[in-house]
Amino acid sequence: MPFRLPACCVLLLIVGLLLPHPVPGQTAATPTILPMRERAEVIDRWLTHRLDAVLPDLMRREAIDLWVVSAREYNEDPIIETLLPATWMAARRRTMLVFYDQGPEEGVERLAISRYAVGEAFPAAWDPDTQPDQWARLAEIIAERDPDRIALNTSRTFALADGMTASELEQLKEALPAPYPERIVSGERLAIGWLETRTEEEMTVYRQINRLAHTIIAEGLSEAVIQPGITTTADVQWWYRERIRDLNLTAWFHPSVSVQRAAALSDDGDYSAPSGETVIQPGDLVHMDLGITYLRLNTDTQRNAYVLRRGETEAPQGLRDGLHTANRVQDLLTNEFETGRTGNDILQAALDAAAAEGIDATIYTHPIGYHGHGAGPAIGLWDQQDGVPGWGDYPLYPNTAYAIELNAAVTIPEWDDQQILMRTEEQAFFDGTDVTYHDGRQTELYLIPRQP
Repeated sequence: MPFRLPACCVLLLIVGLLLPHPVPGQTAATPTILPMRERAEVIDRWLTHRLDAVLPDLMRREAIDLWVVSAREYNEDPIIETLLPATWMAARRRTMLVFYDQGPEEGVERLAISRYAVGEAFPAAWDPDTQPDQWARLAEIIAERDPDRIALNTSRTFALADGMTASELEQLKEALPAPYPERIVSGERLAIGWLETRTEEEMTVYRQINRLAHTIIAEGLSEAVIQPGITTTADVQWWYRERIRDLNLTAWFHPSVSVQRAAALSDDGDYSAPSGETVIQPGDLVHMDLGITYLRLNTDTQRNAYVLRRGETEAPQGLRDGLHTANRVQDLLTNEFETGRTGNDILQAALDAAAAEGIDATIYTHPIGYHGHGAGPAIGLWDQQDGVPGWGDYPLYPNTAYAIELNAAVTIPEWDDQQILMRTEEQAFFDGTDVTYHDGRQTELYLIPRQP
């Protein structure tokens, strides 16, 4: 029998970043990244724990007796990828998973209406030789358990909770005998709860994932990558893509890199960069936006760097003050986090608090986790500062993670009072009482080149 480390030891190895498996191209400053086999072990252990400890509470919170998640190959339900073992890359043919709450003492029964077991968590409950019709077998399973409320992933508000297709729903209803079609309800809040809730172990490692992202970001916003007068914004974008791939990670969106500069420094006659690119110059404020995926969790971070001009050893005071103003908006926003408040309520309260301090703020914060733009309450969109109907009406729950994304419009005295947007995005965790940043937040601009 192959040797397996106890779960506690594996966690210590991850958190301590001590696994001796450096990825080619990894620097000493970069947190160690697990090889694929160890990643799969972590993912599967997390999944088992979540199914045992998180799902039962959510089903009872939402009064759901039985939950059906059905997906076909190449037409995935967004939930299914979070329920499959690490070695299952996607649904196979039609994958049906059933969860039946037997009560607090017996727990939630888990079944796969499939020819094969789906990992260790879902034993197979379908023998095609006995019952050739997969839908009929699902109907038998449901009738045997006689649930009062049958949840399906249907939602007009949340795309992540709307994974059951119209044809799947039609076939299920045709297969179910009376009275079960009338007992079908939307599993929207159960699905969102499953996606947004983070466990203690996930959050411990999530901090390390964000540290990894911050390490990559800092390297890209440095003289190691940016040579003023030559390097373009697109060069840095693609450097990030290559660096992420070199580290055996993936990006969930193409990195964004842009500059803001004093109008007096702009040169409309500079055609040295290809169309759509900008050559980064001394005196530029460089902004980037990047997100990585690791262990099924996503990051989303925006940070800023200043390119020193000849004779400068720090950024202009106006730019430094602008970042501090954006930090203040972060504080005003997270001060409003309270269990049960909706995203729209939090948005309005934070905007009112910023206005009371004379800050011109725009807030567009979103949940993050299994998906970059994750499940949970929207706290503004950049073009919807009066609230987000539906998505913004969802309440805040404990043990959830957010990308605190916003900007502050500030004037820069050194740039003839030119107005710019200081844009920031940092990940934070809400434990039900307090908001804490996963791996700190940017309070000082990166300098290019770094100063001693």
